Amino acid sequence: MNNNVDAKYSTEVDGKQIWVFDTLCPAAESKELYTNLVASPFKRDEFAKPETQEYRHWAINFNSMFYKSLPVYQRCLDTIKQLTGKDYQAYRGYVNHATFGDMLFTHTDCKPGNDELTILVYICDEWNLEWGGETLFFNNEDDCVFACTPKPGRVVIFNGAIKHVGRPPNRICFHPRYTLAFKMERDHN
Repeated sequence: MNNNVDAKYSTEVDGKQIWVFDTLCPAAESKELYTNLVASPFKRDEFAKPETQEYRHWAINFNSMFYKSLPVYQRCLDTIKQLTGKDYQAYRGYVNHATFGDMLFTHTDCKPGNDELTILVYICDEWNLEWGGETLFFNNEDDCVFACTPKPGRVVIFNGAIKHVGRPPNRICFHPRYTLAFKMERDHN
């Protein structure tokens, strides 16, 4: 079995899995992605859910040929297969960009009964604990029951039906919070 299957942390929220890895995106790869994102043409057209669409945040969408060619994507596919015994494929790949003062809202990435996963990769060359930017996960009673701290190259894979939110960085952080996201569905081929 692949060592990448050994999650640094794993938990369940209302019976749905969350896995956190620090081995799927090496620091050099995260730093290279970060360097390329700094000059990327982000658009402020992303929103968390229909009722918050007037509060848009920055994102850049990638075409499938690009994001499927990323080494971290391939490593995540292999890890998901080992974790779940199922094949998945991305139907969307993009990067969120958040800075101090942005408003981000809780949301789910799929309907409750869907068998979909989300992969988040924290893209940065450094991150300080005091900068904030955690991804918070909520149970069915809207209590935060798990928080994932951003770190260079950290990957969190979770059931897309878990309510979550990426918090923007704190006032003392002058770096953007980039998360590379893959929305995954079952591959029935």
